[in-house]
Amino acid sequence: MTSLQKGHRIVIIGGGAGGLELATRLGDTLGRKNKAIVILIDPFLSHLWKPLLHEVAAGTLDSHEDRIEFLAQARSHHFRFFMGRMDGLDRKERTVSLAPVCNDDGKEWLPHRSVAYDTLVVAVGSVANDYRIPGVLEHCLHLDDSKQAEEFHRLLLHNCLRAQYQTEPSEPGQLNVAIIGAGATGVELAAELHYAVRRLVTYGLDHISPERDVRIVLIEASKEILPSLPTRVARDTKEELLRLGVEMHTGKPVTTVTSEGVQLQDGLFLPARMKVWTAGIKAPSFLKDLEGLETNPLNQLVVHETLQTTRDERVFAMGDCACVPQRNAERPVPPRAQAAHQQASLLARSLARRLGGSSLSPYVYRDYGSLISLSRYTAIGSLMGNLTGRLTIEGRLARLVYRALYRAHQLALHGFMRTSFIVLTDWITRRTRPRLKLH
Repeated sequence: MTSLQKGHRIVIIGGGAGGLELATRLGDTLGRKNKAIVILIDPFLSHLWKPLLHEVAAGTLDSHEDRIEFLAQARSHHFRFFMGRMDGLDRKERTVSLAPVCNDDGKEWLPHRSVAYDTLVVAVGSVANDYRIPGVLEHCLHLDDSKQAEEFHRLLLHNCLRAQYQTEPSEPGQLNVAIIGAGATGVELAAELHYAVRRLVTYGLDHISPERDVRIVLIEASKEILPSLPTRVARDTKEELLRLGVEMHTGKPVTTVTSEGVQLQDGLFLPARMKVWTAGIKAPSFLKDLEGLETNPLNQLVVHETLQTTRDERVFAMGDCACVPQRNAERPVPPRAQAAHQQASLLARSLARRLGGSSLSPYVYRDYGSLISLSRYTAIGSLMGNLTGRLTIEGRLARLVYRALYRAHQLALHGFMRTSFIVLTDWITRRTRPRLKLH
């Protein structure tokens, strides 16, 4: 068992947007004053804001420039970081077990460990839900983390380089990209790829014709794209994608995925050597029946309004892996970045109150709207406010608001001064580095 000095141990599993924000806030308040030992556990050594993964996949964002190193963040904000992937829980002994960590060759370099806790927060996010459709796991890439996004980018770059230099005719679907799932991630990826391919051509890959050789296909089982967003946002987004030449197939579920392409329920086969699955999410499978904790069919931990799990008041869950009840609504809180941010803010206060013996406040979801970024072309969305109601915005204003969401995440992690320096540095270096990651 990992040894630590005595004190109330708050262990946070998962360094995504919500988990890292929570660890940072608790470290700055409780950890700095030695009121608690705050521990963050994640299988990776760095953090990247998940809504940016479609840009990493297209190559329009270099993930190494926007990563936050967990060890450095922990040192600056008075919490501890352990590398590992949770694979079990002992609620009686109050310990979390971590699976061994292996290198790329399969050699173990960190052994199986267990970490004791007094309060546990599970914030492991979500993974792709393949709905058991044949071929998805074998032939589709996903955008669950930066490693997967970088893998798709390498595949895209290699296929384009091959098309540039090969002497034989192109294979069917060689440069086609099938994006299965037209939610926010799928739609944003389609627009980002449209921009990226055209940018690649300007770097010397002039044997590729984006209009003739590249086919970006967006597939959605629902009748319309962006089914969970307001109708006007979905309609305006669809019009912009059609203007860009993105091919869309809605109301057509996927039945099979092969190495050559995607088979739709209506019999249509879409050839594509590159396939990305963005059609749905679920919580990681290890949460199902985890030490008797209640879960729903998507493996999410069921929690009360206080974010405490229904069967153990010492165990909390937040973000995409939590099924959080929503007042005056049949459906739970949607799995969105703004919900994770709100929950992290609430838990930072709640856990401090809990140490002082006070009661916990309920979480009330506040929907501030939705924004869709269509690469450098435009952004479309709606904002929610008490005075304005629902306000639809697009163009430059929407792009500014979209970028502000990321800056708000950086503010929560770094504070005003450091975030200001980051913004200034980004503005300067953007004028000297390539617009596309080329390796």
